Amino acid sequence: MSHPKATRPYKYSLAERLYLPLLAGLWITLKHFLRNVFRRGRSYTIQYPEERRNYSHRFRGHHILTARPDGSLRCVACFLCATACPAECITIEAGEHPDVNIEKYPVVYDIDMLRCVFCGYCVDACPEEAIIMSNNYDMAYFSRDQSIATKEELSKPYTYDASKLGYRPRYPEEEAQRAAIREGVVDLVGEARKRHHGGSEAKAS
Repeated sequence: MSHPKATRPYKYSLAERLYLPLLAGLWITLKHFLRNVFRRGRSYTIQYPEERRNYSHRFRGHHILTARPDGSLRCVACFLCATACPAECITIEAGEHPDVNIEKYPVVYDIDMLRCVFCGYCVDACPEEAIIMSNNYDMAYFSRDQSIATKEELSKPYTYDASKLGYRPRYPEEEAQRAAIREGVVDLVGEARKRHHGGSEAKAS
């Protein structure tokens, strides 16, 4: 089959010239409208902000910097989250921690929320579980400065309720499954000791 060598304008049909294909889209819109009006119990519309959608615990929303029991941030300014970030939206400046048991802490920890793609790589890369993600999806900004989430904003989020937290290293609903898996796994250390003692007893006899 030979390719055309000259461009030819598209020839519209009579129905297309009368914009009749638009009626199919209008019918779908009208059908959903009538369904929501007369079948309120099965409406798919969420009356936001009075009504909120319940998202999964794995939802990746606004970030949270977690704290130790004494109130200090868990972050040790290792830069692993900033290195793993594909959007390069995390800015960290490290400082020497006054506690000799902790090497560093973040003097500056900023996240550019306009550049963030909410991939969760920062949560996966953090060895201290210092950063998690919440279910908060209310992120509207009126200026560029408002879109920069600082350390103070990240360490004092809108909620610490465990039921409203999003993407994080551990999931409560999986703890029972993990416990069952651990019980079913063979104890390699115990088996090795049994074999060692069994072999030594055989040699002694």
